[in-house]
Amino acid sequence: MGPTGCPHVNSYKVDNWKQNLRVIYQCFVWSGSAETRKRKAKSCVCHMCGSHLSRLHSCLHCVFFACFSKKHIHDHAKSKRHSLAIDLLYGGIYCFGCQDYIYDKDIEQIAKEEQRKAWKMQGVGERFLTWEPNKRELELLRHNPKRRRITSNCTIGLRGLINLGNTCFMNCIVQALTHTPLLRDFFLSDRHKCEMQSNSCLVCEMSQLFQEFYSGHRSPHIPFRLLHLVWTHARHLAGYEQQDAHEFLIAALDVLHKHCKDDNGKKANNPNHCNCIIDQIFTGGLQSDVTCQVCLGVSTTIDPFWDISLDLPGSSTPFWPLSPGGDGSALNGETHTSSSGATTLTDCLRRFTRPEHLGSGAKIKCSGCHSYQESTKQLTMKKLPIVACFHLKRFEHSAKLRRKITTYVSFPLELDMTPFMASSKESRINGQCQQTTDPFNNDNKYSLFAVVNHQGTLESGHYTTFIRQHKDQWFKCDDAIITKATIKDVLDSEGYLLFYHKQFLEYE
Repeated sequence: MGPTGCPHVNSYKVDNWKQNLRVIYQCFVWSGSAETRKRKAKSCVCHMCGSHLSRLHSCLHCVFFACFSKKHIHDHAKSKRHSLAIDLLYGGIYCFGCQDYIYDKDIEQIAKEEQRKAWKMQGVGERFLTWEPNKRELELLRHNPKRRRITSNCTIGLRGLINLGNTCFMNCIVQALTHTPLLRDFFLSDRHKCEMQSNSCLVCEMSQLFQEFYSGHRSPHIPFRLLHLVWTHARHLAGYEQQDAHEFLIAALDVLHKHCKDDNGKKANNPNHCNCIIDQIFTGGLQSDVTCQVCLGVSTTIDPFWDISLDLPGSSTPFWPLSPGGDGSALNGETHTSSSGATTLTDCLRRFTRPEHLGSGAKIKCSGCHSYQESTKQLTMKKLPIVACFHLKRFEHSAKLRRKITTYVSFPLELDMTPFMASSKESRINGQCQQTTDPFNNDNKYSLFAVVNHQGTLESGHYTTFIRQHKDQWFKCDDAIITKATIKDVLDSEGYLLFYHKQFLEYE
């Protein structure tokens, strides 16, 4: 959508569009009276599948009800060339031409007026009115010299961290977390409600840390309180020895998850069944399908995950021989057997989601055969998180050896996870091909926003982070020192932890 707004909305504003829109809000969105609520309950079902729970939208051009989650409203828009639809739960207007929810001043005014009428009819009064500055406040804002403008060269949010003695493992993760967009929005909007009696809440400390990062101060921050709380709640990380950044990330997410209790009472729609901000952002669902080799019966389990650990070529675990251009490589702009012969992130994901024969030494009891049988196991993504973290397993620990794997892995700025979804596997089983990109389906597309690197050996090394400040502006965070980086610097780096953010977010 351009800076002037949605170019498609003007084609809707003809004849009696305002009155028609008011009727839709009155009858099918806000439904102030008991009669309209009954009508909405009876009539608002998907005209294609009959469902009423899959984020119903109504076409604004012909009042056709269809599911948004199942793409039925998308199919209708494509076949009828109708560009606008309204969310029947929240009242937002979606444009299929812009592929996003849009803002229009006239439509917003009608929505607010009808919502207030509905509240009044229900006897609940004014609810969540947004703040709009009056003339005096506008004048104050206009003349306030301390106001900060966010420009393309803005450095707010960039701040170094003092190394407190082999604490680069902590500093690099803090940089990645403080530049995670939704986590930043949560902490800067002061939404954490602390329930802990003592001053040992890690979420409160993270909230203070975000305030420090986005205060505009340029001097390096000293994270001594954060280090003390980490030692308190994750004792295996205590001490001044060098620790693993990945281990710290998981420990930090775990403690934040425990300290950030759900306080809104809503049912969580993630595999961890928790509504805390950590699970809303980082939790995905990993589907494991175990198939009996005799009766072909499938046993499926879904487990939550915060990150995906990927094996690398050069480890003691044999790396699957990959066929060039197979599942996902072309989709993500990668060529497996490039001139450099580099392994790609897509290669690692293909290996992670390949069927694995468990062998005669790991027989399972098949519920169909009622006996122990050989089987195959395959992992796929059932539900993707908003932030996907990929851990490249560079540190190998075994009874015989401890070493670092320095294999270069090429990773893209934009990643499409569609080939690794459980739904894609089911489509392939049913003989459908999903390698072509659907312009209406952006649910599984991600953008890179942080890369943690490890330089040195297993015994003596150092962690740094590349973070994305704006769309194409990258910076290298090396403890207290922050320097500008190029995209080439980022993509040529070795890569240990890769952080990707979903390009398109949908509210549940």
